[in-house]
Amino acid sequence: MLKAGLTAGVLLASLSVTAMAQDKSVVVYTAHKASIVDALVPKFEKETGIKVDVVKAGSGDIIKRVKAESSAPKADVIWSIGGEQLEDNKDLLQTYTPKEDAAILQTYKVSPEWIPYTGILLVMAVNNKELKPNEYPKTWAELGDPKWKGKISSARADSSGSSFQQLATVLIAYGDKGWDVYNKILANMNLSDSSGAVPRYVNDGEAQVGLTLEDNALDYVKGGGNVAIVYPADGSSTVADGVALVKGAPHAENGKVFIDWLLSKPVQEQLVSEIGRRSVRKDVTGAGLKPISEIKLVDYDIKKVAQHRNEWIAKWKAALQNR
Repeated sequence: MLKAGLTAGVLLASLSVTAMAQDKSVVVYTAHKASIVDALVPKFEKETGIKVDVVKAGSGDIIKRVKAESSAPKADVIWSIGGEQLEDNKDLLQTYTPKEDAAILQTYKVSPEWIPYTGILLVMAVNNKELKPNEYPKTWAELGDPKWKGKISSARADSSGSSFQQLATVLIAYGDKGWDVYNKILANMNLSDSSGAVPRYVNDGEAQVGLTLEDNALDYVKGGGNVAIVYPADGSSTVADGVALVKGAPHAENGKVFIDWLLSKPVQEQLVSEIGRRSVRKDVTGAGLKPISEIKLVDYDIKKVAQHRNEWIAKWKAALQNR
């Protein structure tokens, strides 16, 4: 009887160890472009021994999926989607204070339910082979000129977090005239599925101007492509895209490890030096990037933008149908 009990105990212990081994994973939903995922995920797995299961989709689709799964969550972490989307869906998120929270710049912090991950900046990517510097558009308003019809590439504002940020930036920059300015730009756009694809269209000559994130455009600049960067003279915006723990995450502890790792100084330095993002840490500088002090920025209040998100998306869809 004792032998049987010991055998059962050993079996239970063995099953427990096996379960723990199987649990050494984290499920991450991300809107990041593949190159960033490929640069960071293998490094995290090697350093922590935690396997990352990545689901890549547009920001809007990620939120829809997490909502649909909310009664039985499958994701542990939402990684790199627009802060206003996280702010607008805080009921899906579990508050977590990262280990190095004190190192994060206060200006990027909005709500305890989600954590700033990187500073993202909107730019115009222009084809410097087809356009001369004196032909580059300098402002958002200039993009509404009919001469740009069919020559501007952008992602959809209802599925891309960065493209929604573009919409909000124009509306904030121009106030009461915001929709008039933006609708003229929208009339000239060719829409793509992702912001990350936009500079490729510019580089390949399929578009002369692309509206995208700074780091997406920098990939082509650093690679010697046909892309130059223009910072809109009438105002860009820099906000944090976020990372967050999903409420009811099945591997919450591993999710916390992943979040802490992303916010660590070495990883944030890599995001700046190799990927062109701006760090949310106080102790990491933006070496090689145009100083923020030299870029005109609008007053982009994520909390206020989040309150208007559904309204603005509805207006965007109506404008798209009527253009």
